[in-house]
Amino acid sequence: MSLAVTVLITAMLLLLAACQGEGADQPRAEAVSPDREAMTYYGRMILVDHRGPKAQIHLQSRDAPLWFSQVRDAVAFTLSPEEPSDIAAIYVTDMARADGWDHPQHWIAAQDATYVIDSDRRGGMGALEAVPFSKRDAAEAFVTEHGGEVMSWADIPEEYIFERSIEAVESPRMMQHDH
Repeated sequence: MSLAVTVLITAMLLLLAACQGEGADQPRAEAVSPDREAMTYYGRMILVDHRGPKAQIHLQSRDAPLWFSQVRDAVAFTLSPEEPSDIAAIYVTDMARADGWDHPQHWIAAQDATYVIDSDRRGGMGALEAVPFSKRDAAEAFVTEHGGEVMSWADIPEEYIFERSIEAVESPRMMQHDH
């Protein structure tokens, strides 16, 4: 093999290694506490005016997080092909550490949480909610009190987020949500 070919192959391998390592040493975006300026991604409402679990999605292409008044809206965002896919991090409020349903302030990585779906509690916009907990036993205690099913982020069914949430919003019970 000629020296030129060897140098070219070595250069290509070094470039490939650099590309694969790019971003690997960059820290994950940190959770941010919302203030009154935090507006929801869907609907452009003031986030802190809504009760119940919330979510924030950090994109590589944005400095500020996208805010969601319901965790189910953040799940919907990740499942929608029309939304940006350059997600750097997703955080949800930890209802295991919340002082109540009104204004949870502790954040955990979405993939680290245990979720309860199909409970009798509704999210900030009155729709079905995926309620996040950092501790499985807290999620199970919530199920004992409010019903539902325990699962991981990856196991939340798409039909729960899209189809069943729409049915719930269209029902008369929607007007009785926890505002």
